[in-house]
Amino acid sequence: MKRASMRALLRLIGIMLVAQVHVTRAQVVNGTILGTVRDPTGAIMAAAAFPFFLWSRLSAAEGSARLALAGQVTSMEEGPMEGVLVSVRQDGSPTTITVVTDGQGRYGFPSARVATGHYAIRIRAVGFDLDGPKAVDVAADKTATADLTLRKTKNIVSQLTDAEWLASIPGTESQKKQLLGCTNCHTLERTLTSTHDADDFMGVLERMASYANMSFPLHPQTRVSAPDLVRRFGAGTDDLARYLASINLSSSRDLPFALKTLPRPTGPSTRVIITEYDLPRKTIEPHDVIVDADGIVWFSNFGEQFLGRLDPKTATFTEYPVPLSRPGFPTGMLDLETDLEGNLWLSMMYQNGIARFEKKTETFKIWSVPPEFTNSETQQSMVGPQHWEVDGKVWLNDAGTPSAIYRMDMASGKFERWTPYKDLPPGPHSVYGIYSDSKNNLFFLDFGGENVGKIDAKTGKLTLFPTPTPRSRPRRGRMDGQDRLWFGEFYGGKIGMFDTRTEKFQEWSVPTPHTAPYDVVLDKNGEVWGAGMEADRIMRMDPKTARFIEYLLPRQTNIRRVFVDNSTTPVTFWVGNNESASIIKLEPLQ
Repeated sequence: MKRASMRALLRLIGIMLVAQVHVTRAQVVNGTILGTVRDPTGAIMAAAAFPFFLWSRLSAAEGSARLALAGQVTSMEEGPMEGVLVSVRQDGSPTTITVVTDGQGRYGFPSARVATGHYAIRIRAVGFDLDGPKAVDVAADKTATADLTLRKTKNIVSQLTDAEWLASIPGTESQKKQLLGCTNCHTLERTLTSTHDADDFMGVLERMASYANMSFPLHPQTRVSAPDLVRRFGAGTDDLARYLASINLSSSRDLPFALKTLPRPTGPSTRVIITEYDLPRKTIEPHDVIVDADGIVWFSNFGEQFLGRLDPKTATFTEYPVPLSRPGFPTGMLDLETDLEGNLWLSMMYQNGIARFEKKTETFKIWSVPPEFTNSETQQSMVGPQHWEVDGKVWLNDAGTPSAIYRMDMASGKFERWTPYKDLPPGPHSVYGIYSDSKNNLFFLDFGGENVGKIDAKTGKLTLFPTPTPRSRPRRGRMDGQDRLWFGEFYGGKIGMFDTRTEKFQEWSVPTPHTAPYDVVLDKNGEVWGAGMEADRIMRMDPKTARFIEYLLPRQTNIRRVFVDNSTTPVTFWVGNNESASIIKLEPLQ
C-alpha cells in the first residue's frame, strides 16, 4: 500500500476512535435510521457512510440536498455527545433555529433553514456549557463546519428544569405538588435559592396570593379581591412555609440536598427541528397559540390587552388591542378558540366576558356576563364556541368564586347559569377547560378536583364523571372528531381520554416524573401531543402502544395551550413560551 494511502487510512481509523463508532452500520429506509447491524467491513465503512445518514435524515423532511452548517459536539468527559441541543441565531434576526445531535454527536442545519450570514451559537445539555466556538459564518453554496467543545458547568443550578428541582428536593409528593402553584408565575430556582426563613415565607406567600393569575416577575398584577391563601396554596400554609424554609438556603450556603438531572434526548427524540420566534416585548405572554388555515399564527396575550398575530414566513408581528370592559381590573386573556366560520374567540379573564374577533373586518364584539352573576373574583378563563352553529349558543366558564358555567344565546344575549359543585361536600373544585361536542353538549374539566362534567344541551342536566385516578386535577385538552375528550391530568401525571359516547375513561402515565401535564391534543395520525409547565419537554404518544417520544426544548419554557397543525406532513407542533415572550414551532423529522 502506498504511504499516502496508509496515512489516509490511519486518519480515518483515528476519526473512528475519537467518535467511538463501532463495527456497526445503520439501516436506512426512506431516509429513516431504523437500527444497526454488524458490519463485516469494519468501522471505516460506518465513518464513510455517516454523512449520508445525516443528510438523508434531514433532507427527507426538508427536501433539501445540502446542509448549510454541520459539525460534531464533544466533551472531555464523554467524547461525542448525543442529545445536545444546538441553536443558531443570525445577527439581527428574531428567529432561533435548533437541531439535536445524534448518536455520534453530529448535527446539521439544512440550507433551507439557515441562510448566508453570521450566527451566534448556543447549546442546551444539562451539566455542560459551550466552550467554543460560540459563533460561525455561513456562506452561500458551501457547508460551514463548527465542531463544538463542551465543558462541565460551574453553575448547574441555573440549568435545572422545574421537574429536576422537584425530583431533587426531599419531601412527600403532596408537599412537592404544592410547589406547582409557584411555577404558574416563576421557576423554582427563584424559590429554592432564596434565603427566606419560615416567617419570611409567610409574608411572601401572602404577597404571592395577592397577585392575579397572569402575573410573572416582569409584569406583576394585583387582584382586586383580598388574598386567599387557602385557595392559592391549599390548606396548611404554615406547614408550607416551614417546608420551603427547610429546602432553601436559609440555614446554609449549600442546598440541603443533591441535585438530580434528567437524561438527554436519544434516538427518535433527537430527530427534530425547532424554530423559536422572539416577540418584540419581554412582557408579552403568549398563552394560547393556534395556527389558522392560511398558516398565520394567532395568540392570546395573558398579561396585556392584545390579540397577537405572527406571520411565520416573514416573522412579521401585529397586535390588535382588545377593548377594556372593567377598568382597574387585571388585564390579559387566556383561552383562544376558533369557530367553523374561522372567527377567533377570546376569554376575557378579569375583564369579564368573551370576545369574538372577525378576521375579515379586524373588529371585536364583546359579550359581558350580567352584573347579577359577577363579583371581584369573576374570571372567564375559557370559552366554548366550537359548535355554536347547532343551536346559536356559546359556552363560557367562571373560574372565580363560586365556580360556574354559562351558556349565552348569541341572538338575544341571554345568559343561563350552572354551579356544578353546589351539592358536593366542601372541597377544592373548579371549572377550567370547557369543550363542546358535535351536538353542542358541554364537557368541562374539574381542575380543582377529579371530574369530567357534562351539561346536556337539550335538557340542561348536569352529570359528573370522576376520573379513575383520584385527585387527578384534569386541566385542559381537546375534543376529537369522534367526540372523545383528551386531557392532561395535572396532579395525576397522566394523559386521560373520556369517550363521551360510551362514558368510559382511559389513562396513560407520562414518562417523566413531575411533568404535571397541562394540555393534550390528538393529531390526524392518531398520536397524542401534550406538555406540562415543569419539564421543558413536548410529549408525543401512540395510544395504541403507549409508546412516548419526548422532545426537549432549547430553553426554559412555561408551556400552556398546545396546538398541532395537521396540514403538514409530518404534523407541526406549536406552543407559546408564556414567560419568555416567544412562540415555538417543533417539526419532527419522522
